[in-house]
Amino acid sequence: MTLKATLLASTCDLKDCPALYTTDRDTLLVQGETPTDHGLEIPAHETLVEIPMELIRKVIREQLV
Repeated sequence: MTLKATLLASTCDLKDCPALYTTDRDTLLVQGETPTDHGLEIPAHETLVEIPMELIRKVIREQLV
């Protein structure tokens, strides 16, 4: 079954900006930059995504979750 994602909020109108999506699995997807200078040990099956705090503020302010 394919995951269905719905855009919650983005920091711009383009598709290549940080964004937050809801899914039909009752989860969130985060789109953002992949940092390489974090110095953390991340398992191979996971990743880190960096997003601006303004994106989270926008979701809270607009009560999108």
